[in-house]
Formats: sequence, structure tokens, C-alpha cells
Amino acid sequence: MKIYVINGPNLNMLGIREPDKYGKVGYAELLEMINKHCAENGIEAMLYQSNHEGDLVDKIQEAYFDSADGIVINPGAYTHTSIALLDALSAVKIPTVEVHISKVEEREDFRQVSYIRAACKKTITGHGVGGYIEAIDFLKEYCNES
Repeated sequence: MKIYVINGPNLNMLGIREPDKYGKVGYAELLEMINKHCAENGIEAMLYQSNHEGDLVDKIQEAYFDSADGIVINPGAYTHTSIALLDALSAVKIPTVEVHISKVEEREDFRQVSYIRAACKKTITGHGVGGYIEAIDFLKEYCNES
């Protein structure tokens, strides 16, 4: 099984940016946690982060051509602005889970809208970095049942 874990803008600043909202775990620690969990579960993890919308679209399309079984995506601020990410996810039709470290539903009004949610099988919010592990486990189960 192969899963792409795609992170959008500012996720590389985990542990530095607003630790009261996003926690103190750094981005390198997050990647280590994901890699360890995937290795223990026989999952190949392709990890990617970019601050640029087009690069994220390219990575979603790469997941398709690379025959990925699932995508875990935290689009960061692009959640609330990017129809391009929605279109890319809709085009590839790869089972996708949207992840947010903070509880976006309890934050500013503009964070209540997720353009990509329409192309996702599940959304996980407010579970900290553990939400990534939940998303991977969901996709493993989902793909095994399909």
C-alpha cells in the first residue's frame, strides 16, 4: 500500500508557529512519526510539503501516476481558498482524508469553509499531529475493504 501525505503552506513551521494552536511537535518529528507508523504497518509513505499551490496540485497528480492507494492532505490555508486543490483531488479520484491539527470548526469564520472536503472520504480536525496517524489508519482500512 502506498499513501501520499501532502502538507500545505506553513506546515514546515510546526513547533514554531503558534504552538498554542498547533502544538510543539516540529515538522521533522511529524515526518518521523508518520514514517515509523507506516513502516510498522507495511505502508509506503510519500511525504511532501510545499508553500506553493501549484506544487501541491502537481503532487496530487503525481500520486495518481504513481498508483497511490490514498492521500492524506493538510492543505493549510489553501483549505479555505483553493478550488485548484479540489479539482485535482476530484480528477484523480484517490481516496483522500483531510487533516487539520487544530479544531478549525472552533476558529475564525473564514476557516469554516473547506473547498477540498467535497473530494474527501473523511475529515479529521483537532486531534493534533495524531490526526495524521488516524487518517493513515482510516485509509488502510478503507482500501482493504474496497
